[in-house]
Amino acid sequence: MMRLFDSHAHVYDKQFDSDRDSMLKNVFRTVDYVVCPSENVETSRQTVALLPCYAGLYGAVGIHPHETKNATDEALQEIANLAKSDDKVVAIGEIGLDYYYFYSPKEIQKIWFEKQIELAKELDLPIIIHDREAHGDTFSILKKQASTKLRGIMHCYGGSVEMAKELMKLGFYISFAGPVVFPKSSKLKEVAKAIPLDRLLIETDSPYLTPPPHRGERNNPSYVRFVAEEIARLKQISVETVVEQTRQNALHIYQIKK
Repeated sequence: MMRLFDSHAHVYDKQFDSDRDSMLKNVFRTVDYVVCPSENVETSRQTVALLPCYAGLYGAVGIHPHETKNATDEALQEIANLAKSDDKVVAIGEIGLDYYYFYSPKEIQKIWFEKQIELAKELDLPIIIHDREAHGDTFSILKKQASTKLRGIMHCYGGSVEMAKELMKLGFYISFAGPVVFPKSSKLKEVAKAIPLDRLLIETDSPYLTPPPHRGERNNPSYVRFVAEEIARLKQISVETVVEQTRQNALHIYQIKK
């Protein structure tokens, strides 16, 4: 049986309120591990509260770029406390920059991105990065912050092969979600083909970005297999090879002991 690892799924999301427990029990029949990143203090608390309930569920805490306009030093301290509260908190995230929606001003986003990178280094945790239409600033901040402690995941990657190569040099893994399966995502497919398998992760970003053949439905972590199948098709290797290597990669970057 395939032992899948969904490296990014928001299982606390309101869309799961009516059936979260049955959904997750069902997911863990085919998926070994799920990492649930957060968006703010409230969702970080929700994530941490869910962790003891499911052996295969791990979490990340942090303030999403959309939420940085409301961020405070007290909020950051609470994120730090939550990160230390449970060994199953394995990253700071999701953090980064979003210049597509601009729900928070650019300069505010940058300040809180850097503050959370510094927190992750302090706690020796990887970071989960959200980068939407902000490739230049994301990369320059990561380059500025580069150190042996800086490492993490480029979630739902949408940049170029060239940028991915530079990010991998800085210690980052490149993660692909449902969009790589979309028929029209030819550029993204080319990028996925070019990323070495030992630096690649797969994710769903549930409940969003549902891959075909379930487009239009609510996404869930079991659909990560469709991402694995597409990566295997693009690289012309077996699905089992993709599943095994991406699982090992995720266990390594998140420092999860099997």
